[in-house]
Amino acid sequence: MPEFTLPGDAETVVKTAGTYARDLAERTLATAVVAAGGVAVAAGPGDMFSASFWETMAAAGIAAAATLLKGMLARAFGTKNSASLVKGV
Repeated sequence: MPEFTLPGDAETVVKTAGTYARDLAERTLATAVVAAGGVAVAAGPGDMFSASFWETMAAAGIAAAATLLKGMLARAFGTKNSASLVKGV
């Protein structure tokens, strides 16, 4: 049976995974906050439509979930330590 080897040493792999996890968490949380703020402004003072607190949180959750999925795809197809689809970012 062939021996499995990681690309680089174990410390490098752990740092890469940690960097990616922090990046993805930051992007997901930022998307949720910005989406909730946007919906709250549009539904409140902007009076563009009516949204309850839970509708606002649901809209923010959907946006954050989409960001999470995009970040996971970026890990598979982009740079391993970044949640960006653009290589080198």
